[in-house]
Order: sequence, then structure tokens, then C-alpha cells
Amino acid sequence: MSEPLRALARTRWRVAISLTTVMVMVYFGFILLIAYAKPLMGTLVAPGLTLGILLGAVVIGASWVLTYAYIWWANRTYDPELERLRHEAGR
Repeated sequence: MSEPLRALARTRWRVAISLTTVMVMVYFGFILLIAYAKPLMGTLVAPGLTLGILLGAVVIGASWVLTYAYIWWANRTYDPELERLRHEAGR
């Protein structure tokens, strides 16, 4: 494996691990709030909407945003660079 390809693979892993870490922190932060801050999570934000439900929706939204961020990065950076390396290798 060539060094530019290894560097690209390391970058991809760095991006993937970073986004995964953010998602894990968001998710476990939410779970910890459920476990240790029940009264806070039961706070009404609007009629029929508690902070817990709102934050649950935020966790789901965060997963979509982070997935989009990875796709955006892959389409704009990773895929073109991989294609360039393939072309240079003659494949």
C-alpha cells in the first residue's frame, strides 16, 4: 500500500472516530441525564412537551447531522482523493 493511500486511510479513520466519539458523547450524555436528572428531564418546555422528549429528538437529529457531515466530507474530500490515487496507480 502506498504512503498517500495510507495517509488517506488514516484521515478517514480520524474523521470516523471523531464523529463516532461525538455521537457516543451525545447519546451517553442523554442517558446519564435520564438516569440522574429525572426531575430536570420531566420539566415542561411547552404544553405536552418535556425536556426529555425534546432532548431525545435532539439525539436523533444529531445522528442525522453527523451522518450528513461524514457523507459531505467523503463526497468532497475522500472520494475525489481516492479516485485520484486510483488514476495515478493506473486502475
